[in-house]
Amino acid sequence: MEAEKVILQFSCPDKPGVLAAVTQFLFKNDAFMTEVSSFSAHDTKRFFNRIAFQKSDSSSFNLDTLEKDFLTELNDFNIDCSFYNAEVPCRTVIAVSKYSHCLNDIIHRWEVDALPIDIKAIVSNHDDARSFSEWNKIPYHHLPVSTETKKDQEKLFKNLIENNDAELVILARYMQILSPEFLDGLTSDCINIHHSFLPGFKGAKPYHQAYDRGVKIIGATAHYVTDDLDEGPIIEQDIRRVDHSTSPESMQQSGYDIESSVLLRAVRLYSERRIMLNGIKTVVFN
Repeated sequence: MEAEKVILQFSCPDKPGVLAAVTQFLFKNDAFMTEVSSFSAHDTKRFFNRIAFQKSDSSSFNLDTLEKDFLTELNDFNIDCSFYNAEVPCRTVIAVSKYSHCLNDIIHRWEVDALPIDIKAIVSNHDDARSFSEWNKIPYHHLPVSTETKKDQEKLFKNLIENNDAELVILARYMQILSPEFLDGLTSDCINIHHSFLPGFKGAKPYHQAYDRGVKIIGATAHYVTDDLDEGPIIEQDIRRVDHSTSPESMQQSGYDIESSVLLRAVRLYSERRIMLNGIKTVVFN
């Protein structure tokens, strides 16, 4: 694959000389670095880095060749790396249920070219978001889920992801628990928005639960999806203060605003290649 603008993510055991060797490699390949972010994790003793670069003469790199040469030259550092074409949007499938506030915000940002994703399809267990999706010329797939149909519908959902070669699946308030069988072998990354500042209230009507407990803050969490429900690595969070006078309805509306903004930020961070995994945590280069 040819690319004019490239993003490199790499991690390796933390030791002296890593960044110097990487920058020397890029210099030899006529790369002009436009952004560099680094982090040394003391708990795992790993070094994380994100570098954006381009050719100094505005020509193209061959990413396959570049990655092969990179791994060969820096073999002594035991590096894990990924090279991305910064100008190719992230192929994405979105899943939603009845509440479409997160979906609407993502589609709007995508439509005005303010979010570097390529929405290939929308999946839902309800038909509520069909008209808005199709008005934006996005294929909409209604896959109703019941106890009897869940296994077959998950198979259709997974096939849809694979057929669209989606790199990212966004659960934009998709109120279905994905089975371990669905997640097993899924090559796409999956980001969920949880209607609470984790750990927090689970299940139906979380804002009513929060009201009943007299909470003083509400929030939302965007995280990677794993087999453990709502326990995946956290990407982004936000909160808003409330008090005894805040009604459940007002709390819910504020919650929707937070959910939309948190998920949007998480998707942007992912699509700009700013997130790296450090065990069960994330390194996020804002």
